[in-house]
Amino acid sequence: MANSKYEYVKQYELDDSLLPGCWIVVRIDGKGFTKFSELHGFEKPNDKRALDLMDECAKEVLNEFPDVRLAYGESDEYSFVLGRSTDMYGRRASKIVSLLVSCFTANYVAKWAAFLPDTPLRSTPMFDGRAVCYPLDSNLRDYLSWRQADTHINNQYNTCFWALVKSGKTPTEAQATLRGTQTAQKNELLFNEFGINYAHLPEQFKKGSVVIRRKTMVEVKQRADGTPVLRERNLPTVLHTDIIREEFWQEYPHLMAP
Repeated sequence: MANSKYEYVKQYELDDSLLPGCWIVVRIDGKGFTKFSELHGFEKPNDKRALDLMDECAKEVLNEFPDVRLAYGESDEYSFVLGRSTDMYGRRASKIVSLLVSCFTANYVAKWAAFLPDTPLRSTPMFDGRAVCYPLDSNLRDYLSWRQADTHINNQYNTCFWALVKSGKTPTEAQATLRGTQTAQKNELLFNEFGINYAHLPEQFKKGSVVIRRKTMVEVKQRADGTPVLRERNLPTVLHTDIIREEFWQEYPHLMAP
């Protein structure tokens, strides 16, 4: 409608471009997932099926948007990191956030049956999203460290809480038992009362999920004699590893490279 008399309405559209030269982090969070998990009978404190579904959705986001460098997820949230120099959709916050959220949510619905085949989807899963700029590499590292530290704190508390509830305590009693306890005290409670060694729990529960692209040999076709033809591809891969320490960043220096 070029030169239409109605075109003046475009002046009301505000520029929401994100700051140039900064890392962009888009964090996606589930809306009302406490009720959603109860409705669908998720195992407490962690349901591996639901966590694997979240990881698969994150991999699809990386497949769809090459500018996403890496992603980190825990529980019902995922953070996606875009490089400093990205010009994806002109760095428009609304465009970037809405597309990543819709891609993630659409895959959550589409892949639900593959991960929870015995659980019908009884309500609509929804996720919100926000974009935050971090000007320094250290800011980005601290953000990701914060999310992984949060994963450990929440998982340790929830593991204790649900062990107490399953043993017969009410939620109020379980909260009172844990009030003011430190990490060592929670570990002792788990081991002494329930025989659970926290260190032996799955790394996925304790450290969350990191999604990066790694070189992988994949079959692209078959020869006439039936033997596969393999090619190296950079594919989204899920890791359950420590991203607070330096070792991870030394092993994958390209993640922070210009």
